[in-house]
Order: sequence, then structure tokens, then C-alpha cells
Amino acid sequence: MADYKAPLQEIRFVMNEVFDAPALWASMPRLAERVDPDTADAIIEEAGKVTTNVLAPLNREGDEQGCKWDNGNVTTPDGFREAYQTIVEGGWNGLGGNPEFDGMGMPKTLVVQFEEMMQAANMALGLAPMLTAGACLALDAHGSQELKQKYLPNLYSGVWSGSMDLTEPHCGTDLGIMRTKAVPQEDGSYSLSGTKIFITWGEHDMAENIIHFVLAKLPDAPKGPKGISLFLVPKFLVNDDGSLGERNAFSCGSIEKKMGIKGSATCVMNFDGARGWLVGEENKGLAAMFTMMNYERLGVGIQGLGAAEASLQSAREYAFERLQSRAPTGPQNPDKAADPLIVHPDVRRMILTMKAYVEGGRAFSTYCGQWLDIAKFTDDDSHRKQAEGMVALLTPVAKAFLTDRGLDVCVIGQQVFGGHGYIREWGQEQLVRDARICQIYEGANGIQALDLMGRKVVGSQGALFELFAEDMSAFIEKEQGNPALKPFLEPLAASLERLSDVTEHVLEQAQTDPNAPGAASVDYTDLFGLTALAYMWAKIVVAAAPKAENDTSGFYTGKLKTARFYYDRLLPKTVSLAEGIRSGSESLMRHAANEF
Repeated sequence: MADYKAPLQEIRFVMNEVFDAPALWASMPRLAERVDPDTADAIIEEAGKVTTNVLAPLNREGDEQGCKWDNGNVTTPDGFREAYQTIVEGGWNGLGGNPEFDGMGMPKTLVVQFEEMMQAANMALGLAPMLTAGACLALDAHGSQELKQKYLPNLYSGVWSGSMDLTEPHCGTDLGIMRTKAVPQEDGSYSLSGTKIFITWGEHDMAENIIHFVLAKLPDAPKGPKGISLFLVPKFLVNDDGSLGERNAFSCGSIEKKMGIKGSATCVMNFDGARGWLVGEENKGLAAMFTMMNYERLGVGIQGLGAAEASLQSAREYAFERLQSRAPTGPQNPDKAADPLIVHPDVRRMILTMKAYVEGGRAFSTYCGQWLDIAKFTDDDSHRKQAEGMVALLTPVAKAFLTDRGLDVCVIGQQVFGGHGYIREWGQEQLVRDARICQIYEGANGIQALDLMGRKVVGSQGALFELFAEDMSAFIEKEQGNPALKPFLEPLAASLERLSDVTEHVLEQAQTDPNAPGAASVDYTDLFGLTALAYMWAKIVVAAAPKAENDTSGFYTGKLKTARFYYDRLLPKTVSLAEGIRSGSESLMRHAANEF
């Protein structure tokens, strides 16, 4: 199997040439004072070294060893503690953090590049910084000044790690029926009791303290999701001088035996009168948690992208090295027993499908990061409002579409290897197992699709969708005279029209059929994602075409040819998806219980 190498040329191309991120940063004063092209490039370069040389070599061994649980304590695989310390020493935990509390304050368009490299190199270990960064977001946005001063600096540094505790044995998506209780205490703290499951890195030996962000209900809380509050619950209580005090009253009851990401600890956490502190307002916990989860959901989408990139690197190398049969047009290597796999049309189909989804997905994650930066840093109120709407719309697409395609790409990569793809030593089967969880946690992809179709599209009566349609239409209009885009603009415009028509169709269906949004949701998310990637590939063509004429490396010419492949072989899937959506909910809902 190929050793993972951070794709720095690809990352720099998307960030600097496709999206011109430095110009975006320079246009917003609060970012311009923090980051410039040289700083960003130095960060990308160092991130490539850390992920390639420190994290990636531990990936397979971490999967083989897994975490070990013993009487409430969790031991991580060999090398994980040292690798985590490297992340801490490099300041990577606080890359996007608030500078007021010792974060670096870097833009999301830069942070997503590091996140992709980290997740591609070692998803299990990469979950720890990812969760910590998300916990910091919730605390920074909703916590009191006292809590932020007390906890954020050590979380940003990575000396302490963060964990998110939502799910309970009897409730997953339906958090409104949770049973964990928080009872107010005279000193202003709360006493938490209950059990949480599936808590990633809820216990481990890599950081000196673990700060849990726990959803729970107050004794007089309203029923359902409107009665949920968020609490900060440290593993070790923190004294007023910042030193660590006694162990809090909760423990890790066990860790799960899982299909994948075996190098990370997925914990059962038992709270038995643990002391915690309210984050945000009472009964407003979901709003605080979603601040964290919107960023985390993009992060999970990037996990799918990272696994796909790792699979592509390995499959591509194998396809060029493995000799198997002769090319349909005759021997390509007549002095050898057979030709390499890459000469065969179906192998090319697989590699190009992987490449098209990975490179288009990288552009899409950067596109989402761009809107997050505008929403956070612009001083233009109308631009901020537009960006906030785009973030709301695109987040479920990024999470669901990138992870669905991420697994698809890993399975295709495994198929390139044939029987060897099923064997552990080649690494592809681990990528398939690891990528599978990305479709499930942080809100299963079916829930993301319902969020997109139900809340964001139907819930806004199409207003949020129009933001995306207007952005895409403006691009099409702007590029009408660009000869490089001549083969692409007509099918791109047709795909947008198809998506717009289907959107309007579901909006009409929903007026009389409450099942219509749910029936359409998953196919609609795929249709949206495929259309969005067509938009990304058009942007890639705009950036690559001027340099392709004198390109001897194949980098830029390869971009143009992959765009052509995407438009010819993958974008047409939108036609069948649209037809399925238009059929409505009847065929899904007509079965009686005894007809299943």
C-alpha cells in the first residue's frame, strides 16, 4: 500500500488558485491582521510534515492494537500519546481558536486543509483535536467570560482535550427524550447524573484533563428538545488558580468494540453526581451544541474526503504498478509479461471516479470554509446574512454527500486491488471500515438529508436554496465568454435548472403531503451534491485552463480532463435522481405493515 503523503500541490491549488483565499482574507480586516499568504503557506507546509511523518505511520498499528480499557482507564495505542504531544507542541489544536484566549485565529479556508490532511493520515487520532476544536467553539460562543478564561487556553493548547456527550442508550437522534439530569447546587454549579454512550475520546491517557460538554435536563425543564441544557463537566475539577483538583464523579464504564476507527476510544460515560457548569442559557443547550456541530459536521464530511484521498493515493499507485493482462489495443509493455492495470478502461473508470469525487470534494469543503469565514469575519451585514444562510444550507450537504462519496471512493479503491483489497496488509479494508462511521455519527446522513430538505429548503420556502442558485447563476453569467468553459456551461446551467425545478416540485408536494420532504430527502441531497461538484469543477477549469497550455507536468491538463470525465460520466446521475424525486412519496408509504 502507498504511504499517505499530504497532497500539498492539490491543496495549494484549491486554496490559492481556485478560491484565491488570500484575497478573501485581505478583504476582511479582522483576518488580514492575522494571516497572509506566507503565513498560510508555512502552516500548510508544516501540516504536511506532521500528518505525513507523524500521524500516518501510526494509522495501521493503531487499528491493529486499538484502545484498551481497564477499570475505567483507557490506554491508547503505541505512539498515540507522543503523536498527540507533537500536535500540542505545534499549536494545532488552537489553529482556528479565538486569539483572546490564546488561539491562533486562522480562517476556516485554511483550517479545512489541515483537517483533511489530519483525517486522511489517521482518522482515529485526528478525532481528538477535532472534538476539542468543536468544544472550544461552543464554549467561546456561549460560555461565560469566567468559564472561557478558565478553560479555553488549555483546550486550545491541547494540554486539555474536549469531548461531546449527547447520545444515551435509549435515544440517538431524538435527544428530547434524554434522561440525564442536572440538579442546581447552592454554589452555582450543577450535579449531573446519567449515562452517555458512543462518546468519542471520552476517556484516554493523552491529555492531563478531559473537558466534557454534556447535554442534560434540569428538574423543571420543558419536555422535548426545548428542555435541554448544556454543561461543562471536567474530568478533574479545576481550582481557582488553574491547577487540577480532585477527580470528578463520573467514569468510563467501558469502550465499544467497533467496525472501524479502532485506534480511538468510543466510551460509555457514567455520571454519578458529577459537578458541572452551565454553558449558555437554561434550556438552550441545543442551540449551543449546534454551534459546535455545524463546524463538526463539515469536519466529518472532511473525514470522508480524507479517507477517500488516502484510498485514491494507494489505488492509483497500485494501478500503475500491478501487471495484469494486456490492453485492449495491444501490448503497452511488450517486454513484460503483462500491462499495468491502468491501461484497462474499467480500471480507469474507477480511478477517475475516485479522482473526480476527491478533487471536487476538496473544492467543495473549501467553498464551505469560505462561507464560514465570511459569516464570522465580514463587517458587511448583508454579506454576513448571505453567508450565514449559505452555511446553514451547505452544512448538511457537506456532511452527507462528502461522507457518502467518501465510502464509495474507499470501496472503489478496494476494488482496484481485487483480492488484495480484502486483505489487511494493503490498508484498503481499514479505510472502508473507518470511513463507514462518517455516515453515521454527528447526525446520520438520513437526518442530514431531512435537515436539508425539510428544515433548510421547505422550512425556508426555498429562500435558502435561492442563495446557492443565485451564486451559481452569477458564476455562469460571468463566465459566458470564457472559451475554456464552453463545453461545461450548458450542462452546468442544465443541472442547476434541474435542481431548481425539483426543489420547486417538492415545495409544491409538501403543501399537501407531509411525507413528501422525507421521501425526497436522500435523493435530493445526492442531486444537490452532484450539482454542487459540477459547479466546483467549473471553478477548477477556470483556474487550471490558463496554465494548461504550457503544462508539461500533467497537473493542469489533468484537471481539465477530469472535469470532462465528471461532466460526461457522473453528472448525468442527476437525471435519474430528479425522476425519482418527482415520483413523490406514494410508492414509499403505500405498504401496510403486513406487506413488508
